[in-house]
Amino acid sequence: MTLPIVAVIGRPNVGKSTLVNRVALSKDAIVHERRGVTRDRSYHHADWNGIDFVLIDTGGIEMGAEDAFQGSIRNQALLATEEADVILFMVDARSGLTADDTEVARLLKRSKRPVLLIVNKMDDPAREDELWEFYQLGLGKPWPISSVHGHGTGDMLDALVELLPAPPAQDAPSAPSAASAASAPSAGLAQDAPPQDTINVAIIGRPNAGKSSLTNQLVGRERSIVSDVAGTTRDAIDTLIEHEGTHYRIVDTAGIRRKSKIDESVEYYGFVRALRAIDRTDVALLMIDATLGLTDNDQRVANLADERGRALVILLNKWDLLATPEEREAVRTQIADRLPFVSYAPVLTISALTGRSIHRIWDAINAAYASFSARISTPRLNAFLTELRDFGHTVSRGKLRLRIHYVTQTGTRPPRFTFFANHPHIIDDTYQRYLENRLRAAFSLEGTPVLFRFKRKD
Repeated sequence: MTLPIVAVIGRPNVGKSTLVNRVALSKDAIVHERRGVTRDRSYHHADWNGIDFVLIDTGGIEMGAEDAFQGSIRNQALLATEEADVILFMVDARSGLTADDTEVARLLKRSKRPVLLIVNKMDDPAREDELWEFYQLGLGKPWPISSVHGHGTGDMLDALVELLPAPPAQDAPSAPSAASAASAPSAGLAQDAPPQDTINVAIIGRPNAGKSSLTNQLVGRERSIVSDVAGTTRDAIDTLIEHEGTHYRIVDTAGIRRKSKIDESVEYYGFVRALRAIDRTDVALLMIDATLGLTDNDQRVANLADERGRALVILLNKWDLLATPEEREAVRTQIADRLPFVSYAPVLTISALTGRSIHRIWDAINAAYASFSARISTPRLNAFLTELRDFGHTVSRGKLRLRIHYVTQTGTRPPRFTFFANHPHIIDDTYQRYLENRLRAAFSLEGTPVLFRFKRKD
């Protein structure tokens, strides 16, 4: 069922993210005393008195400022108002009415959406006489609240849910067609509850590798702010889309680098959210800037995905900027030599900026997810084990000689296999790699790690 959408709009540092976290009962939106921490719009499920809706947290709008991000932040906020059924326009009681508040109010009145004027940081109810100046905005009654302490938020939410559209009749659903969803994938799905079979895809990598550009290519519109400035993305930005009948949750993450190199708390919050995005993903897309080659940081990010048991696809971005075959071969050699621990991951060459070969990513995601979720029957596994015994390669230590009696799959996502053997303690890393290579040759497991467990059976 499509949920109503509520966009939270206002200047920087008026408390929008704090309110979103309070209403959504989460800490997903980054809250920091610095101005302008939120840049992209982020979606958060909330409910009040049994009525579900989606909150959009947006970046702070400054009408006169033109720094590296402000134009894009304004655009993201205005896109949120176009999606919204109701707008919460938040102002700051401590700073009073500003010229930016007046200009934003003019824009919101032209949007033709219902607007609730929220006056935040009203921690002392005795100061309610300070509300009068905000009537000048022409948006009706100001609602005094404290997003930090919760004062007044209940009354405000009561007024909000009265403005939300009634849910559609159950006997006349209006679901978008697959064609319309494919042509505008990020519209119409961001506010829906995700289907059960949704594939979670996280785009990961070091800062400035092209993750946000790829996100925008995959979702078909400007979902994330793109800039040459490293560290532009700070939140993990989720978008639900449908592509050729399959549902995906695309997560654009903040750039990941070594914790010792993180020199500000805002970047640390983005780092933590990127790790959480990896933990909840099915398939990770590792973006590598081919013009820089494989860096130590790229290795660390690949290791994070592998340690967490996520399916993986490696994307060599900016491939079109490599001028000679020798440059391209050097990058491929680096990948083979320095990422042997994720040799199961397919490697694609793309350009996120121009869209070159982007269509191939969907097939790679689907194949990796199929391997990640694969279940192999016990008879097939033991037929494989019989062939392995016939081949004769095993491991021995002194008078002990390994014999594997039985194998069964004991888990998926990623696939996990338990081998029963007479002397499991003599199995070394070399023999485990041999087993894995033979297993991958026998069954289609490209793109996913596999986990082994060895138990004693006399």
